[in-house]
Amino acid sequence: MTNAKNDTLQPIYEIVKIKAERRKLPKKYLSENLTDYTVRSPQDFANIAMKFIGDEDREIFLVACLSTKNQIQSLHRCHIGSLNASIVTPREVFKTAFLQNASSIIVAHTHPSGICTPSPKDIDVTERLKQAGELLGVELLDHLIVCENDFLSLKEKGYM
Repeated sequence: MTNAKNDTLQPIYEIVKIKAERRKLPKKYLSENLTDYTVRSPQDFANIAMKFIGDEDREIFLVACLSTKNQIQSLHRCHIGSLNASIVTPREVFKTAFLQNASSIIVAHTHPSGICTPSPKDIDVTERLKQAGELLGVELLDHLIVCENDFLSLKEKGYM
């Protein structure tokens, strides 16, 4: 006869610790530490996005995870697209936000053409990300389109 105590399934506990590496930036970027930089306006984030992705020859989608004080916790190149397209899903965008325990995010993508006018697809992606953020509790603060020396805020233009 078997022992009833041994026949029951014992719970297995797994503890997973996710550690985000904080990288120091070269001084030419803004400060020694990315977490020292606070985003107070679209221009603040545009300065960072233009330095990192503004001169790319294809569409790059960049996600900045922010703390409750709007300090940048991390930057993530979420997707590298083609000359005129980038396929972005809420899952990819918010994955980093969850791993960083971000309060909010701000995103940007490049227009290699040098024209910062939003396409219908840009507006659609922004709306999907805004809705997903509302459901998930991580606010999308803005979506910027950046070129080498220019940018457009979809929030300022009334698209979100």
